[in-house]
Amino acid sequence: MKTFETLAEFCEQVGQEIGVSAWETISQAQINAFADATGDHQWIHIDPDKAATDSPFKTTIAHGFLTLSLAPKLMAEVYEIRSVKMGVNYGANKVRFTSPVPAGSRVRMRMTLLSTEPQAPNGIRATAACVFELEAHEKPACVAELVTLLFE
Repeated sequence: MKTFETLAEFCEQVGQEIGVSAWETISQAQINAFADATGDHQWIHIDPDKAATDSPFKTTIAHGFLTLSLAPKLMAEVYEIRSVKMGVNYGANKVRFTSPVPAGSRVRMRMTLLSTEPQAPNGIRATAACVFELEAHEKPACVAELVTLLFE
């Protein structure tokens, strides 16, 4: 984890990789809980028996938005800004789900700071490239350009 004392110090990192999170295992229980939370109960996610016979992946896969929803947790593993009192998800400029995430597999997030802009009062809007790597696969599970508001 990288630690920055102030937003100004963080802003100096534009164009740099901030870091890489730890691996996160995506369990079937987690997939089922996400299905319940979102109402997306498509069999490809929640029915291991049907997925084993009818899916090209031969197992259940995580929802793409489940993978993306890990961003705040994984960002918290990648960096800390000690002077920040509050951070808010602002949105995404681009998101692509580039590979399926089979149940039981592991993902991690690699984050590069793309830009920062002043945001009143006492804050910034930070845009980061977040690549969700899938263990033992060349192609990532998800690539996203995420925007966060950070306030001191």
